[in-house]
Amino acid sequence: MPPLITREEALRLGELEDHGQIEALIERAWQARVERFGDSTDMCSLVNAKSGGCAEDCGFCAQSRFADAETPMHAMMEPEQILEHARAAEAAGAHRFCMVTQGQGLSKRDFEKYLQGVRLVSERTNLKRCASVGHISAERARALREAGIQRVHHNVETAESYYDEVTSTVRYEGRLRTITAVREAGLETCVGGILNLGETREQRVEMAFELAEINPTSVPINMLNPRPGTKFGDRDFMDPWEAVKWIAIFRLILPEALFRLCGGRVENLGELQQLAVQAGINGVMMGNFLTTLGNEPETDREMFEQLGLNVARQPDNAANARPDNRSGWMSGETPSLVEELLAAEEQGVELNVRLWDPSQQLRYRAKRAVPPRPDGAANTVPIA
Repeated sequence: MPPLITREEALRLGELEDHGQIEALIERAWQARVERFGDSTDMCSLVNAKSGGCAEDCGFCAQSRFADAETPMHAMMEPEQILEHARAAEAAGAHRFCMVTQGQGLSKRDFEKYLQGVRLVSERTNLKRCASVGHISAERARALREAGIQRVHHNVETAESYYDEVTSTVRYEGRLRTITAVREAGLETCVGGILNLGETREQRVEMAFELAEINPTSVPINMLNPRPGTKFGDRDFMDPWEAVKWIAIFRLILPEALFRLCGGRVENLGELQQLAVQAGINGVMMGNFLTTLGNEPETDREMFEQLGLNVARQPDNAANARPDNRSGWMSGETPSLVEELLAAEEQGVELNVRLWDPSQQLRYRAKRAVPPRPDGAANTVPIA
């Protein structure tokens, strides 16, 4: 579906600063969301299945070998560990589960271990399954689909005109090739970016319309959470009203996409998280992020329920990857797996599951040496 607003209108809306006018924009975006998705939601949770040691130079990421920061590390998880985290996500009320690895590709051994984890999640949970494994070939995209993956996440990060400021080792064209390979393999695409990397308002509009051309199923919206010792480590958090405004603008440019709030939402939005949902969000990344902490799952569920949205899920073994067109989803009683699992626990059935927790499950290792960034920029730390 084409955007509901033009580039010119998006640029004018980007200039809004009055809170009353932004609230009117939010109402417009909320209506667009409800017209297309009703009260359905799409709640996701992730596991950082392999962390640290990335050879790329993305300016927002502490995992980069070019970042002057301790590296969050752990080796590729065993398939059973991936399943354990998936079960925890399911118990917390997630609809889908994303298995994430660092960098731009996995070794043959790690990729096979990853596929085994996907198969376990597919066979033993009712979660919808997403992958985020960097650049992939058409062959690997097909292998992911055959293992049970339904959607692949691969961000463009920012507008093409600003892209070289974000990374110089990962080409924008390479990202588009991966997205094409994913689509040709018959998989859904999850493509978004990060706000507040230093881009202009014009470049935010540019990114939104570039995403509209890509036409992904899902659009994750991240806001920079500055990591000390990275290129963007000294940036301030985004003004929460500015962030909510841009979420609404993106919704009007991409009316058919599933929007979810992801990294940086807690730090940048604060008490305006629910208002951001009203700006057109379908779901959030529940629980924690790759290397930072998020909301408690019950807090997220409550935030959506207060807006009259349905956060229950259906034990359909993820037969339909979208939440808004599952047969019978919005009529009658929808089984709540969360309640079933909690009831089992009360009856003495031990649930040996845990959500991904970077504060407990990552180890941090100081780099022996940090090579100069390929783009010549300096790593920075916040000003005290």
